[in-house]
This record gives sequence, structure tokens and C-alpha cells, in this order.
Amino acid sequence: MKHQIVTQKPLKTQLQKGFTLIELMVVVVILAVLAAMVVPQLMERPDEARVVKAKQDIGSIGSALQLYRLDNYVYPTTDQGLEALSVKPTDDPVPKNWKQVLDRMPMDPWGNPYLYLMPGEHGDFDVFTYGADNEEGGEGANATIGNWLIE
Repeated sequence: MKHQIVTQKPLKTQLQKGFTLIELMVVVVILAVLAAMVVPQLMERPDEARVVKAKQDIGSIGSALQLYRLDNYVYPTTDQGLEALSVKPTDDPVPKNWKQVLDRMPMDPWGNPYLYLMPGEHGDFDVFTYGADNEEGGEGANATIGNWLIE
């Protein structure tokens, strides 16, 4: 009886698991390049988002003022202010058909109350904010944003 010696060859079907150091470094470099391009653009977005929110708020307040007028035949006076949309005014002219139109008055995105004039300089009424610097005029996030500018 002859004995055969069987030698086993290492299996090449086993795959290596994990990533090589070079592969990881390539991924890190790609992520760093993307971050360097994207982060500066995202840093400017908060100001843009605040401007968009202010325009949306002003549009909503304008709609609420229209509803107030439908119920009471007049807009609130400048002295009654925008608070007349959420709390019944007690000074003249006291609205006879007052209904709460807003739960509460929103603040502008920079933490200031929205401003209101009736009659307005640009229409029946003006609802506006002076923007981030809270001063009239300006550009970008510092610009005055009003209902006459967003219609």
C-alpha cells in the first residue's frame, strides 16, 4: 500500500477584510476637500434663511391684517399695533367684531418685534423689520424688509 502525501495549498478564496491605510487616507482627503468647499457656503446660509423667514412672517402678518379688516372693516391703528391681531384692543376705535387672528405675535428672526404703520407709507399698511442691524436701510441681512418689497 502506497501512502500518498497530500499537501494542502493555502486557500486563496479568503478575502481580506477591512481597508488599507491608503484607502482610508484617500477617503479622508476627499472629505476634507468637500468640507473646504461646502462649509464656507453653508456659513452664509443662516442669514439667507433669516431673511426668508422674515419675508414669510411679514406675508402671514399681512394676511392676518386682511382678516382683521374683513371682521372689523378697518385695520388696527398704528397705536393699537400688531398686538390687535392676538389681543383685543381697548383703545379707540375698539373693534366690535374682534376675533383673535394670531395666537401670538412673532418676533423677527433677529429677536425684534415687527413694526407696523397704518396708514402705511407704501400702501394701506406697512409691516416691516429693519433686519439684523435693526437700522433703516442696509444690504443683505441688514436690509429693511417690508410687505411692499415682497409682494
